[in-house]
Amino acid sequence: MFGFLLRRLAVLIPTFIGVSIIAFSFIRLLPGDPVALLSGERVMSPERHAQISAQLGMDRPMVIQYFDYLGGVLTGDFGTSIVSKKPVLDQFLTLFPATVELSFCAIIIAIALGIPAGIIAAVKRGSIFDQGLMGIALVGYSMPIFWWGLLLIILFSGILQWFPVTGRISLMFYFPQVTGFMLIDSLISGQKGAFASALSHLALPSIVLSTIPLAVIARQTRSAMLEVLSEDYVRTARAKGLSPFRVIGVHALRNAMIPVVTTVGLQVGVMLAGAILTETIFSWPGIGKWILDSVFRRDYAVIQGGLLLIAAIIMTVNLIVDLLYGLLNPRIRH
Repeated sequence: MFGFLLRRLAVLIPTFIGVSIIAFSFIRLLPGDPVALLSGERVMSPERHAQISAQLGMDRPMVIQYFDYLGGVLTGDFGTSIVSKKPVLDQFLTLFPATVELSFCAIIIAIALGIPAGIIAAVKRGSIFDQGLMGIALVGYSMPIFWWGLLLIILFSGILQWFPVTGRISLMFYFPQVTGFMLIDSLISGQKGAFASALSHLALPSIVLSTIPLAVIARQTRSAMLEVLSEDYVRTARAKGLSPFRVIGVHALRNAMIPVVTTVGLQVGVMLAGAILTETIFSWPGIGKWILDSVFRRDYAVIQGGLLLIAAIIMTVNLIVDLLYGLLNPRIRH
């Protein structure tokens, strides 16, 4: 297992370097003059332009800029925001718990509803349950996040007034941010109603963000279960008189979980990408909204650092998925 882990880690090194090149190059392809945007001056003298470019290090060749940036990243320095003048890593760590909380709740919803829906659809293949569940999954996968989010806001916040629209908690509550996770901090604060307020603020964004992963997980679970249910060992288990729960839950589901685990791991990247739209719609103070705002400000350090840190998280999740492969099926390690 240790050798399996080392081989996977060796693959991540060139992947990380490739992502750093893309993150560094991508923002420099954006139209417009970043120096003029950052300075806030519409008409700038060449001397002033050269001065600001030198201060920001943008007057050097691109290759030198990249290697300087990569050297800083390898030592834990992801640069300093040009707008806020704060280290990018510090800002990321401050905002990341909000995105983690949102993504975690969304993936829990997607797994808790998607896997049972896929199992039921596979066991009841061709029935009204199968067609209905897969039809709902297709609709959920097809709906744009921004459109779905606005519909839920209109219905549950505007008409029914069940959930708030923006923020992480009501302004009437104030307590120190110990962990950065609002559900945990509101719970340990001891303030009456704080946890319920944080949960109500989290409900709609989580549902919106979980919609597409839920549909994908449900369809993948159904496909994997249908393939496994036709195997000889499943028919043998049924012939031995084992209960349907044991046949499906123990013999079939474990072998069907490998592609499902892959799908769940891939959905982490989808969640972080979808979080940009979701956080913007619901004014959720996470890294998605932070990076989007930085794009409009041409804050190079924030965009580069944010993309690279998100990529590192996704690669870590994929590594964990690879390790789970080895636990689910030891033959994969060889």
